[in-house]
Amino acid sequence: MPLVLLAVAIFGLVTSTAFAAIVLWAIPGYLRERRAAEEQLAAQPDFTPPLSLLKPLHGAEPGLEAYLESFFAQEYPAYEILFCAREASDPGLALARKVAARHPRIPVKFLSTGGQPDYINAKVASLEVMGREAAHEILVISDSDARVAPDYLRSVALPFANPKVGGMCCLYRGVAAEGGIWARLEAAGMSVEMSAGVLTARAMEGMQFTLGPTMAFRRETIRKMGGFRVTADYCADDFVLGNETHKLGQTVVLSHHVIEHMVLNSTFVASLKHQIRWMKSTRFSRPKGHFGTALTFSMPYALLALVSAAWLGHPLLGLGLFALGLASRLALGLAVGRLVVGDRSWLNLLVLYPIRDLMGFCFWASSYCGRRILWRSRAYELLPGGKMRAVK
Repeated sequence: MPLVLLAVAIFGLVTSTAFAAIVLWAIPGYLRERRAAEEQLAAQPDFTPPLSLLKPLHGAEPGLEAYLESFFAQEYPAYEILFCAREASDPGLALARKVAARHPRIPVKFLSTGGQPDYINAKVASLEVMGREAAHEILVISDSDARVAPDYLRSVALPFANPKVGGMCCLYRGVAAEGGIWARLEAAGMSVEMSAGVLTARAMEGMQFTLGPTMAFRRETIRKMGGFRVTADYCADDFVLGNETHKLGQTVVLSHHVIEHMVLNSTFVASLKHQIRWMKSTRFSRPKGHFGTALTFSMPYALLALVSAAWLGHPLLGLGLFALGLASRLALGLAVGRLVVGDRSWLNLLVLYPIRDLMGFCFWASSYCGRRILWRSRAYELLPGGKMRAVK
């Protein structure tokens, strides 16, 4: 039995180390593209097509006013911001009005869906309303829990200088909005685990998806895929929008620009529910890729190697294998977290990320325990392909 466990541990360490090697191989190319994009921004300062920024809202989340402020402080000549919530009385809309009043030069629209249509993914109804009211041909979609730098819109617009580009998205670093160990662990996963997975997918098969915190599309691209309603029954609307863009034969670009994704789940239970829901959604959206994710984690196999080798009377071998697993996570933490997404928290990258890697494997395993998720206090059942249906 211990020999079998050791064999499994070594196999997992080999695959997770190979995964880390692919990520590290992909990073120099991405950084070269980042430098090229920065040079292009400097060479084409006049490429500033008018943009419509769509901001779905749901309640007054902690820190929302400050996050919205960053979208009004853009160094960009012509853009509008559209806010939409389920109800006109939504507290998030009230905060948006407060922020907009401080920036009268920026055109703003405040909209609501009135609860109709009653899509499973209520965000999609807001996107439909905002899409109809938007004045410009490039639609930038940003989640309420995102915070951006003043050059954000210039960076978002840049890929659309290429007429073949139909959509784009940005990597993001996790920021624990209110601190706390659970939020910081989740943030470490966003900065390193998520970004590493995206870089690997991009290197292996190109961009066939987008990332929700920020994504942008041509209006015509959205029209050709059937409108935002194609995502109405999906939890992972960002994946579907990017995948449909790819299916249309248009290019999806991973931007050189990195935004901040604020982690609002400060308690253990809230963080646990959020991450398991995300893992289950991924399981149904990309079943094959999700299954293979088990081989990208390192710390579970490192711990298994430590225990099984000691059981067999080879503690030094176990320590060596554990060190290998830990080293691969530290390498990813520094290379991805520091160089790629600019996370400056050494605690997150060198201490919490290896712990988060172990937790990530547990979340992955839990994603195969049933098909139900709890989303905004309502229960849903996930279906093949990533669709959802309400549980009565």
